[in-house]
Amino acid sequence: MLDSHVFVILGMTCEVCAKRVERALQKTHGVLEVSVNFASEKALVKYDPQIVELSTLRQVIINTGYNVLAVENKSVVKDNIRLHREKETRLLWIKFIVATAFSLPLLYFAMGPMLPWGGLLVPSFLHPMEHPLAYSLLQLLLTVPVLVVGYRFYVVGFRALLKRSPNMDSLIAIGTSAAFCFSVFSFMQIVRGDHAAVEHLYFETTGVIIVLILFGKALEAVSKGRAGEALEKLLCFAPETAVMLRDGKEFEVLIGDVKVGDVLVVRPGGKIPVDGVILEGFAAVDESMLSGESLPVDKSIGDNVYAASLNKNGLIRFEATKVGVDTAFAQIIKTIEDVQGSKAPIAKMADVVSGYFVPVVLCISFLAFAGWFIGTRDFGFALRVFVSVLVISCPCALGLATPTAIIVSTGVGAKKGILVKNGEALEVVHKIRTVVFDKTGTITEGKAEVTDIIAAKGYCREELLQIAASAEKGSEHPLGKVVVWAAEKESLELSVLNHFEAIAGLGICAKVAEKQVVVGNRNFVEKMCNVAVEKLQDQVDRLTVEGKTVMFIAVNGQFAGVIAVADVVKQGSCEAVVSLKKMGLDIVMLTGDNKHTAEAIAGQVGIARVIAEVLPQDKADEIKKLQIGGKKVAMVGDGINDAPALVQADIGIAIGSGTNVAMESADIVLIKSDLRDVPTAIALSRKTIKIIKQNLFWAFGYNIAAIPIAAGLLHLLGGPLLNPILAAVAMSFSSISVLINALRLKKFKTTN
Repeated sequence: MLDSHVFVILGMTCEVCAKRVERALQKTHGVLEVSVNFASEKALVKYDPQIVELSTLRQVIINTGYNVLAVENKSVVKDNIRLHREKETRLLWIKFIVATAFSLPLLYFAMGPMLPWGGLLVPSFLHPMEHPLAYSLLQLLLTVPVLVVGYRFYVVGFRALLKRSPNMDSLIAIGTSAAFCFSVFSFMQIVRGDHAAVEHLYFETTGVIIVLILFGKALEAVSKGRAGEALEKLLCFAPETAVMLRDGKEFEVLIGDVKVGDVLVVRPGGKIPVDGVILEGFAAVDESMLSGESLPVDKSIGDNVYAASLNKNGLIRFEATKVGVDTAFAQIIKTIEDVQGSKAPIAKMADVVSGYFVPVVLCISFLAFAGWFIGTRDFGFALRVFVSVLVISCPCALGLATPTAIIVSTGVGAKKGILVKNGEALEVVHKIRTVVFDKTGTITEGKAEVTDIIAAKGYCREELLQIAASAEKGSEHPLGKVVVWAAEKESLELSVLNHFEAIAGLGICAKVAEKQVVVGNRNFVEKMCNVAVEKLQDQVDRLTVEGKTVMFIAVNGQFAGVIAVADVVKQGSCEAVVSLKKMGLDIVMLTGDNKHTAEAIAGQVGIARVIAEVLPQDKADEIKKLQIGGKKVAMVGDGINDAPALVQADIGIAIGSGTNVAMESADIVLIKSDLRDVPTAIALSRKTIKIIKQNLFWAFGYNIAAIPIAAGLLHLLGGPLLNPILAAVAMSFSSISVLINALRLKKFKTTN
C-alpha cells in the first residue's frame, strides 16, 4: 500500500536546486512519485513504506545538501519554518552589512589610484607604484572577510557544478574564484619582487560581486518570509469560540469542540462559527468574504449559514451541519494551500543558460590552458590565458541583466501606484492573454449606494427620500442605513419617528410625524397598503434589469415611489476594459454574485463574458479552465473570496483598497485601486522583458566576442595576447551597458 509524505526543504536557492532534490528522490528505490516545489519549499513524496522508510528519504534530501523538516505536527513545523526564515533573513542582512563594510574601502583603495586625482585620495604609503606590497596586502586582507561571509555561494555553486547541474551560484563561484585566485597569484609575484604584477589584482571584483549578490539574496529572503502571511491573516477571520445551546442553557465552547448536530446561537454583530441551517430567527448576514456580494443576505428558518460570515442584525439559532475542515471557509484555506504548493515559479533565464554556458566556458578555459602550456611550456603564460577566459566570462553582466531591469521597473511601477511584489511577476505579466475581473469591490465600489429615486405623482424626489430615511432611522437593516446615509449626504432634515416595526425579510412599518409609512419589497407594500404600483412599472423593470435592489414606499396607504440601491461601477473601470481590449486581451468577469446582477454590471463596462454564482473554492477551478492549453491568466480581485483565484492565476492582481488577505495572495497590488493601472502594469512588463532580452544579448555579446580572443586566437595569428586587465575592462563595460540600458525604463509612460 502506497503512502505519501510532505517534507519542508530549507536552503534551496533556485529551481535547479528543486530539480536536484527531485532527481535524488526519484532514484531512491521504493519512491514512485516526487514533486518538489521551490516556491513553497515543499516536497510531496509518494512511496512504498514496505520498501523505503521516511528516515531514508530524509537522509537522501540531506545528502543533496539541504536541511529538511518532516511534516508531523503542522503548527510546530510552521513555527519552525518561520523561525528559520527569520533567522536566515537576519543573518543575510548581517552578512551584507559586514561584506559592505569591507568592500567599500576595498573598492576605494583599488580604484582610487586610477583616477586623475588619485594621489589625493590614496595615501602615499598605499600607492601601487610606490608600495605595491602594502597596496596588494591591504586588498587581500579586506577581501578575505568578504569571502568568509559569502562562503555559501561557493559551497552551493561548486556542489551544483560537481552534481552536473550548475546554477547562478556556480557562475558566481567560478567568476569570483578566478578573479581572487589570479589576484593571489599576482600577490605572490609581488612578494617575490615582481612589482609589475600589481597591475593584475582583481580583489575588488570579488568583493563587489559578493556584496551585490548578498543584497539580492536578503531581499529574496524577505519576500519568502511574507509568502505565508495571507493564510495567517485569513485565519483571523474565523471565530475561536461558539455559543452552544444545550438543555435550554447557553455556554461558550472552543470552535474545535463543536460537532455536527449541535445547536448554536449567534447574536447581532457576531460571526457564524461553523456551517449550518437556521432553526429559529431571522438575520441579515454579510457573506461578502464568500460570495463577493456587497449587500447582506436575508436569512430565515431553513436557510444555510456559513462559517466566518457576519451576522449584521437579528438573533438566530442554527444546527451545525459542517465543522472543522469541512466548512466552506476551511475549503478556501485548503484551496489556497493547494494552489500555492502546486504553483511553480518561472525558470530563471540566467539559470537555464548557465546550465550550458558554464560547462562550455570551463572546457574552453582548460583546453586553452592545456594547449598553450603544451605549446610554450610556460605555466605562467598558460595560467594568464586560463584566467583571462574565466574573467571575460565572469557572470557580472549576465547576473545583472535581469535583476537590474526588474529593480528599475519595480521602482517605476511603485511611483505610479503599482506595487510588484516579486520579479517573477514582471517576467510573467507580458505573457498574459486573459484578464479576469472580480465584480464587487473591483469593477464596482464594493458598497451599496442610493442610485435612483423615482417619486409617484404628488411627491418630489427630496420629499420621498426624506420620508423613507426618517422611517428607516430606526432600522438595523443595512439597506435602511444606506437610505439614511443618502439623506444625510444631501443634508435633508429627518422627521420625528413616533413608531417603528420591522417585519423580518419583508420591510418596515413606521409613523413619521403624522404619516404612516411602509417601506419594503413590492409584495409587502401592496399587501400592507392595498395599493398597485403599475404606474411606475417601466422604471421598476429598468432598475431590475440593471441589477439594482428596488425598495417600494407607501405613505398613508398611497403609493409614493421607489428607491433603488446598488453597488456602482468605479470610475476608470470602463477605460481599463477598453485599454485591455486594444492590447488584444480577452476579458472575463468572475463573481459569486447572481447572474442577473453580474451581467448588468458587465454590460456597463463592456465585458461580454460573465461567469457568475461561483463559490470561492470553485473560483480557482474556473481559472484552471481558462489556463487550459498553457494560456496565461491574470486575476484581478479585492476580497477574501478572491484569494484562491488570485493564487491559482499566473498573476494575481489585488486592489489596494481590498482585504489584506487578497493583497498578500496577489503578485501585484494596485495602490490607487484604479483599474486603469492593470493595462499600465502589463505594458510595463512588456517593456521590461524587452529590456531584459537586450541586456542578455549584450551580456553574451561581449563574452562570445571576447572569449576566443582571451583564449589566444589572435595571438596564434600574430596578434597580442588579451591581457586579463583588458578582459576585466570588457567585463566591466558589458555590466555598465546593461545598467545604462536598464535605466531607460525610467522613461516609461503610463497608458492612461
